[in-house]
Amino acid sequence: MKKKRLKTFLSVVLLLTVWILADLNYPYKTDIKNFNASEVARLDGAMWRSYYEKKKLKLLWQSAELMRKQFAVPFWRSTAMAYHAAKAAFVFKDGKNRSDYNKALPNLTNYYTRINNISKTPFDAGKAAKLELEWWIIRRYRNEHPPAEWEKLLAQTAEAMYGIPADKFAEYAKLRVQSMLLRDSKGENITDN
Repeated sequence: MKKKRLKTFLSVVLLLTVWILADLNYPYKTDIKNFNASEVARLDGAMWRSYYEKKKLKLLWQSAELMRKQFAVPFWRSTAMAYHAAKAAFVFKDGKNRSDYNKALPNLTNYYTRINNISKTPFDAGKAAKLELEWWIIRRYRNEHPPAEWEKLLAQTAEAMYGIPADKFAEYAKLRVQSMLLRDSKGENITDN
């Protein structure tokens, strides 16, 4: 009986290992411009809440779900991508100055590199990561950087990733900044309604 259980256990471990390795390594490309914007916005809002509530594991799972919904990335690959996104977010969150904030850049770069690796249209992952981090930083220094600067960097980040001129992302950037400002004004009292 023990041999049968051991054999079953080893078979399950082997199958799981094969699944994980195949998921992480098989060639996969997608059009990153093709996604459900409403679903991505919903998940983005949920992720903000998890970030502000310091729910690291929840943010990780939401980020992985975002990768699956936005880019149709398989389970284990989406989890690996999400790990770097969530890690960058919490390294940044714990920062106190620009030097601390820059410690998030390696994970952000890894995250964008993984997106670039699955994208049918290549982009400069390092540039996208630096722009992303910069808007995170200037938002922290909101008294020195007005919302128009946030909008500009958000649009430039999207331009770097999608290869579409930044002015095409003006409405997106404006709405996202309005959401940030609403969250800032409501603080812990913000609701989904």
